[in-house]
Amino acid sequence: MPDLRHLERALELAERGRGSTSPNPVVGAVVVEAGGDIAGEGWHKRPGGPHAEIVALGRAGARARGATLYVTLEPCAHHGRTPPCADAVVAAGIARVVAAVGDPNPKTDGNGFERLREAGIEVELAGEELEWRARVQNEAYRTWVARGRPFVTYKAAITLDGRTIVPGRRWVSGEGSRHRVHELRAAADAVAVGMGTVRADAPLLTARGVNAARQPRRLVFGRGPLPPGSDLELRSGALEEELAALAAEGVQSLLLEGGATIAAAFLAAGLVDKLLVFVAPTLAGDGPGLLAGLPAPVALHRLAAEPAGRDVLLTAYVNLP
Repeated sequence: MPDLRHLERALELAERGRGSTSPNPVVGAVVVEAGGDIAGEGWHKRPGGPHAEIVALGRAGARARGATLYVTLEPCAHHGRTPPCADAVVAAGIARVVAAVGDPNPKTDGNGFERLREAGIEVELAGEELEWRARVQNEAYRTWVARGRPFVTYKAAITLDGRTIVPGRRWVSGEGSRHRVHELRAAADAVAVGMGTVRADAPLLTARGVNAARQPRRLVFGRGPLPPGSDLELRSGALEEELAALAAEGVQSLLLEGGATIAAAFLAAGLVDKLLVFVAPTLAGDGPGLLAGLPAPVALHRLAAEPAGRDVLLTAYVNLP
């Protein structure tokens, strides 16, 4: 088995490109000599710039010959803005490649690994938890290139007894959870609600108080017209068609907010990939539930819980990335 601590290091390096690589994925790479010494490290910084493997190989120089390349994503095998990384790995004399996960991009999707094996390079996949971490690291990119639509995360806040409203209160969740939501908005390409939420709450959907580098596109799914003064973007077509159009416009990630109606419509169509549910330590006793309009049960995967201020954040996947 490979020494996976180097692959963990590559995952850490990949995160340094977060926010600057779109539409490309974040990728990290580490070149390790046969004796265990690190010869070179790199990560992808920007579209059109050298990929992580190229940076790491360049820093390793002649020490790359006979070494192992640890990389978070399958090396590309096609000409884009830059030449194929797989060819550069072969030319550098790398003896073995340990990758966290394959690339679902149809232009690569196994072709990078095949090119390496044809050149006599040993290829290993990490599997298990490191593979999962690599999938999650690029979950939006993976859905965008493989399914032709944005990765959709549905966010909601509920009480401990499953209600979405607490009588006499403006907010269900606490300040820590609401701050987290603004961080989620800042990280998303687009944020959306249904028409019912727009008419009831007139939401801004902006990322506030988190030093957002840019604001997401702010969308409404449903039939118009929008209320006077609203500057949200109305999307009135079929959900599948609207998501495909957004993907073609470069939207890789969509944060879906709003009530049970829009959430049930997305879930029924199989268009929600991830759930984020903030659970407040409150019993409402009465009021609407989270997904009362859901037509059939939906299986969830990888359920996890973590503190979010005074609340608990539950995370689960509907579609695995």
